[in-house]
Amino acid sequence: MTDTKSASAWIRSFHPKESGAARLVCFPHAGGAAKAFAGLSAALPADVELLAVQYPGRQDRHAEPCAGEIEALAAGTAEALAAYGDRPLFLLGHSMGALVAFETARLLAERGAVARVFVSAARPPSQDWQEPDVDALADEQVLSELRRLGGVPEPLLRDPESVREILRVLRADHRALRRYLGRNEAAVAVPITVLLADADPKNTLEQMRDWSRHTTRDQGVEMLSGGHFSLVEQPDGAVPVLVRHIRADIAAASRHEPGAASRHEPAAASRPAPADLVRDILVAGLGGRKPRLSTDLTTLEDAAREVLAPDAYGYAAGNSGTGATGRANREAFDRWRLLPRMLRGTGPRELSVSLLGERLPAPVLLAPVAAQTVVHPEGELAAARGAADAGVPLVLSTFASHSLEDVAKEAGPGPRWFQLYMPSQREVAESLVRRAEASGYTALVLTVDAPNFGYRPADLDAAYSPFLRGTGIANFTGDPAFLATLPPDADTMAMVVQWASVSTDPAFTWAGLPWLRELTRLPILVKGLLHPDDARLALEHGANGVIVSNHGGRQLDGGVAALDALPAVRAAVGEGVPVLMDSGVRTGTDVVKALALGADAVLYGRPYLYGLALDGRQGVEHVLRCLLAEIDLALGLSGCASAADVTAGLVVPRDQH
Repeated sequence: MTDTKSASAWIRSFHPKESGAARLVCFPHAGGAAKAFAGLSAALPADVELLAVQYPGRQDRHAEPCAGEIEALAAGTAEALAAYGDRPLFLLGHSMGALVAFETARLLAERGAVARVFVSAARPPSQDWQEPDVDALADEQVLSELRRLGGVPEPLLRDPESVREILRVLRADHRALRRYLGRNEAAVAVPITVLLADADPKNTLEQMRDWSRHTTRDQGVEMLSGGHFSLVEQPDGAVPVLVRHIRADIAAASRHEPGAASRHEPAAASRPAPADLVRDILVAGLGGRKPRLSTDLTTLEDAAREVLAPDAYGYAAGNSGTGATGRANREAFDRWRLLPRMLRGTGPRELSVSLLGERLPAPVLLAPVAAQTVVHPEGELAAARGAADAGVPLVLSTFASHSLEDVAKEAGPGPRWFQLYMPSQREVAESLVRRAEASGYTALVLTVDAPNFGYRPADLDAAYSPFLRGTGIANFTGDPAFLATLPPDADTMAMVVQWASVSTDPAFTWAGLPWLRELTRLPILVKGLLHPDDARLALEHGANGVIVSNHGGRQLDGGVAALDALPAVRAAVGEGVPVLMDSGVRTGTDVVKALALGADAVLYGRPYLYGLALDGRQGVEHVLRCLLAEIDLALGLSGCASAADVTAGLVVPRDQH
């Protein structure tokens, strides 16, 4: 193990935290030093300790020669970090430091010490950074660029001695940078989170997406406000993002890795509470940062209307007929009121629930929504990434715009379910189920309330169907059993016509459910039930659970609200049978009301679709984090320490109390 003296040459700690749960190791930019992260260190909470890397050749290491290669900086840092193996390490590199952090993570891979890599204001290793040869530039040219980018106080740029030192180190670092560029296609086996400031003059969002090729895990982009040096100049804006990922990773490790909690005892104590979002937003406000989307999830539909084409908005928001069923769904939630109890000792809360042999982080899953590329180019891929970022499982629609295999790759390691509309050809149905099993989906959601599409005026008035335009049929066009029904030279229109003829089976009855039960060992939930007798029939024919739903009001106009049907369905199947519900759920208090009336969990639909339309992956994550925060707070304010504490006594009819 590296001795303390050797480690101290490379590592600086401005605010030591003996009881911290994790360490954030920060790598400075070209020409920078460890002290660049002093402000970030001061802004971090008590459970995260910052370690700053001091490269040779600057400040107290002035007498040492500057490193000639990025790999040399990584090797020195990796060796020094061997003395810090008692807590999870999160690496954060700014600009050139991102490459050093990436290479350090590669060197530490065998030790399993690194949980995540954050890269700030930096293009990926596989891209040419297009940096000029600083050695060939006059001093004034270099200083002009430094003023443009920021990061160096103007008084230092006016002091001749300081300028000489800055240029000496900067030119040495750029020589190392030029030797490295464009030659590294390696990947790390940890997630990479990219931090990009919205006014960074050097980097674009499109360039940042290429970091995905350098990790075998998930990769995402978090937007900050400010310029190229936003991370070090406005640390309060970055802290909520960093802490959210760090705490989530620690919590996930303590839940899923054998022995993780015993190796890093502080992790359990620092498991993030969804309600921390409120604090994070307010703290970020001190630095002038506001949420990109509203935290009032009931306003997102109107916001999405402003950015979507009329056809797309009509498809996403439209209901059947007069919209009576959709209105009834919302009115049902409003008819119930929460009746809280006080002084019950409700902090911290436990949102997780056990369902079908799996532990879900919260009583929420993303509802299956078809053809999501109608509202965003990445569709279900972005939704899956956003759900994984928030720790919420998803249910993928049969009628997705991307294949179930591609979505599975983006969904992370948590539970994911596959919705099945029963095709009229059993060979196609079997193929879809087998593909879902092979791709790691852990349950099937057989949707039975849409053997035909509902009468939806918004789509009809626009003469618009995404499916007839080839959107939302990817699980069929890549399916071998479906393709076997077509001639080899079938074009897109032929595929659409064939899809329309086999995608659903209006003749399917309860008698066909045992066939599906025999086909797979996956749990089966029947979705789209409102009548208690249908819930009993589902169980009698082999289902493991039921989902009370009227398809969000998109199928039968004038139907009963799903929430109104929920108590009778719960009574019909009894306790111990998984009962979920959807249709009309918008807020965290809606979720708590559904739990009180008999649901084990809810499927959450259109609000996340609007988040996807407004801000892609980040929009989905935002919606879900807001929802979870409100559930967390609603539990605490109602006197419940966990989701399991919610009982029927928590709600009363609006007009009765």
